Amino acid sequence: MQSLYAFKGTESDDFKKDEKFLLHSLDSIHDLYISVLALLTEIHKKSIDYNQKRQKKLLGTDSDKNPNTKFQDNQLLHLISENKMLQDAIEKKRLNFWDLDFEYVDLLFKEIINSNLYSAYISETTTSFKEDKQFVLDVYTNIIAPNDKLYDYFEDKKLTWVDDLPVVNTLVVKLLKKIKLTSPETHLLPDVYKDEDDREFAKDLMNKTLLNGSKYSAEISGKTTNWDSERLASIDGVLLRMAICEFQKFPSIPHKVTLNEYLEIAKEYSTPKSSIFINGILDKIVKEYKSNNLYPKSGRGLM
Repeated sequence: MQSLYAFKGTESDDFKKDEKFLLHSLDSIHDLYISVLALLTEIHKKSIDYNQKRQKKLLGTDSDKNPNTKFQDNQLLHLISENKMLQDAIEKKRLNFWDLDFEYVDLLFKEIINSNLYSAYISETTTSFKEDKQFVLDVYTNIIAPNDKLYDYFEDKKLTWVDDLPVVNTLVVKLLKKIKLTSPETHLLPDVYKDEDDREFAKDLMNKTLLNGSKYSAEISGKTTNWDSERLASIDGVLLRMAICEFQKFPSIPHKVTLNEYLEIAKEYSTPKSSIFINGILDKIVKEYKSNNLYPKSGRGLM
């Protein structure tokens, strides 16, 4: 969607440059994911440093001299910090910005140790990997992911990361929920694409939408008598053309899947009324295709 919205050429152009931008944008999602895990590593380091400094206080209290080390001993955080493949990837791609931008680590760490989640966690006398994992998940979903300052930081770091952050947050939570003490190091380093077909789909959807843009726009215009030309040039127009492309050029994707996908994207990125507008037009198109047996769908679960 971002690549198509940014496209300024014509259907006769060579799309190699645009395709390169698309693939680079998809790869940058992986970089954002790794930088988030680098942040978790630095927060873990901060917990160790915090306790060490407390123990060195000249006039420290008993709790300073004997701090609760449950946070620094967290087994999931140790798995992340000691994952050699992950740490090599962080170093190789230079994705640990947190040494220079340490104030964000400090900010999040303070918010964590002042939270009720932390108080409840360290008060438990029992320790298990399940409990440690749940604490990290709770901290991530309730403190780290919603943090506005961190959101602004990523936006300043790379503009496209603002849109990628919800996807990455979902991925982080999904992978951490499934991780075990016996999981291989590769568990925390998923591939950008499920397989080569996944990568090709992204390229095909963009290219086929661009190649048939005027045709799809004409089809959209014919489905409403009160067409607002500005909508065609907006995100709504891009989403409608992408959806029609899936209807016509990707027979294995059910109509319902396409409809639901683009309605959700419209709710996230366009105007409050866009999903209603898009749903009305796509519903008309699907009914027309089915009544005229145009662009039939085929594949598992579709017959």
